[in-house]
Amino acid sequence: MPHVLDGVRVLDFTRVLAGPSCTRSLAEMGAEVIKIEPAPGGDLTRRISKLRGERSLYYIQQNRGKKSVCVDLRDPRGMELVASLVEKVDVVVENYRPGTMAEMGLGYEELKKRKPDVILCSISAFGQTGPLANQPGYDYIAQAYSGVTSMIGPTDDGPYMTLAALGDVNTGVQAALAVVGALRHRDRTGEGQWVEVSLLDVYYHCHEVSVHSHTGSGGQIKPTRSGRHMNYVCPAGIFRVTGGFVMIMGFLHHWKDLCAAMERPDLVTAAGWDNDLVRLERRDEVVATIERWLAGFPDVAAAVAHMQQHGVPVAPILSIEETVKHPHLVERGTVRTVKDRYAGEFQVPGFPLRFSAFPEPLPLEAATLGEHNADVVCTLLGRSREEVERLTEAGVLQQREV
Repeated sequence: MPHVLDGVRVLDFTRVLAGPSCTRSLAEMGAEVIKIEPAPGGDLTRRISKLRGERSLYYIQQNRGKKSVCVDLRDPRGMELVASLVEKVDVVVENYRPGTMAEMGLGYEELKKRKPDVILCSISAFGQTGPLANQPGYDYIAQAYSGVTSMIGPTDDGPYMTLAALGDVNTGVQAALAVVGALRHRDRTGEGQWVEVSLLDVYYHCHEVSVHSHTGSGGQIKPTRSGRHMNYVCPAGIFRVTGGFVMIMGFLHHWKDLCAAMERPDLVTAAGWDNDLVRLERRDEVVATIERWLAGFPDVAAAVAHMQQHGVPVAPILSIEETVKHPHLVERGTVRTVKDRYAGEFQVPGFPLRFSAFPEPLPLEAATLGEHNADVVCTLLGRSREEVERLTEAGVLQQREV
């Protein structure tokens, strides 16, 4: 089935999450992605989330739609095969530690010799340059350096973790955006280029008011975590209600909507209540007033429905169990049911981009380890089946069913 990136071929050296999120997005948009998996085990994530036999649900979620070629990268014959594939692709994506691709003989200068208009996308924790560049890093490590972790948690305790791969996935999305931009540039000029994205840069890019409030105030404002409520508008945050919690955004022009829902029109213009700055100064009192009112509802659903009738931005705090059944998320494909030939049916996060010309998601499937060895080597490189068999017997190419 065609899609927006139909005809684009990607050589994928990525593993785990940030890199695979990039190539997953490209595959969801129709690119042919050839995933190079190092022998003998392949992508590290094939070893985790084995909830249904030996099939990794993690691997399925992040690698649907990609071809798998499993190669011994320590064998010169394996590296020769991989290097030969560069001439057949448009884009190379990698998320090794900076310098690793060059050590493998696949740095940008070497890639250009094989394919002058190639696009190389490098994804890393801290970037290709700078004092931290060569340090090992994961999502939460970059998050800690970015200052984002310092903003999560209660005011009277240490910082908390998010338990969502915000940095990895967002970095993958930004990397896919860079690739698409580079492809557009190549369409116009015929020139390839090297683009790079780091988790730390992406995390820092996510700050809303914290950085400019600190620097703009000459350092007088020192942003830190503020528990369940925002620290620059009020009311905005998580409020207790009978049977659970709700998220309410009742600041700025929505204050009047919340006051109408509470049947307290007097608070719209009352001194000490009529704007966000003065409400922030008495935030505890504002929160207590709203929570006393919320206690009058029998449950979360009743409170949410009442506020929605008055145009208040409000949401229940759904559990994961509740999200996979929520009618809105299911109808839009935000929660997508996939069917794997080994693991059967289960739900995963859907692809967030929507295209009017391609309304249906592609029917993608995750490969077994080395499933496409022969297909790729014979079709793209013109090698014989006999050579593939010899390389397989020698362990240069490896394949394993579940």
